Formats: sequence, structure tokens, C-alpha cells
Amino acid sequence: MDAVEALAQRAQDRGARLAVAESLTCGLLASTIGKGESAQEWFAGGVICYALDVKERLLGLEPGTDPCSPECAEQLARGVRQLIVADVAVSVTGVGGPQPSDGHPAGTVYVGWADDTGTGHRMLELDTDDPGEVLEASVDAALHVFLDRLA
Repeated sequence: MDAVEALAQRAQDRGARLAVAESLTCGLLASTIGKGESAQEWFAGGVICYALDVKERLLGLEPGTDPCSPECAEQLARGVRQLIVADVAVSVTGVGGPQPSDGHPAGTVYVGWADDTGTGHRMLELDTDDPGEVLEASVDAALHVFLDRLA
């Protein structure tokens, strides 16, 4: 069973409503989740917030927060969870490459989460500066964070 199938089953079994906040992945995570069985029943939606001002206005990111940081990932997840009224929310932010950004090497990714227990994050230090590989690995990591939170 692949991660999307597992997520669909677990979300349905628990009656959970999921949401995403995407910066780095620009909608790829939502598109991937939307392929899950009966996604309309458990995937509430998400916010694509590539621009810093959108992160601040829509999701409550504190101005001055480094967009490639654990604090950003957690604030985005918390903000989208509140905005969409979800049980579990996951966010993805970081540097896709091929160049470093703001002192962070390509492949530096933070996957944040928020649920009724609080917030947290997982850091990825991917050994690639290929944007496609970074996005693919980030989506896979985000799916597994959802699975962990629904365990």
C-alpha cells in the first residue's frame, strides 16, 4: 500500500479532517493527497502560500520569521488548521534549489504539523539540489508526517 492509500484509509478510519499549507511544494502535496480514495470526505483543502506576505496575512506567520525554519513550518500548520478547521494540518517550507536561499542550502526542508496535541516539525536535509527531487521527497515526508499524526 502506498502512502496516499494508507493516508486515505487512516483518515477515514479515524474520521479525521486534514489540511495543508504549502510554500515549497506549491500545490503538489494537495494534488497528491487529492488522489486518495474518497478524498472529498477527509481532505478539507489547503493554502498555497509561496509569498511571505501571504503567509503572514492568511496564516498568521509572525513578521520577521525565517521562511526556512521550524518556527515558520509550525506557524503555517497551526494557521491553516485554524483557517480550515481541520483535525490535523501539515505544512511544507524550505529551499528547493538549485541554488541556496537566504543562507540555507538547497534541500533544507521543514515539514510542520498541528493537531489537538500541539505543533511540531520534522527537518529534512536532502542530499540534492535538484528541485524535482526536493519536491518529491518533501511530499513523501509530509504524507508520512500525516500518517504519524494519525497513528
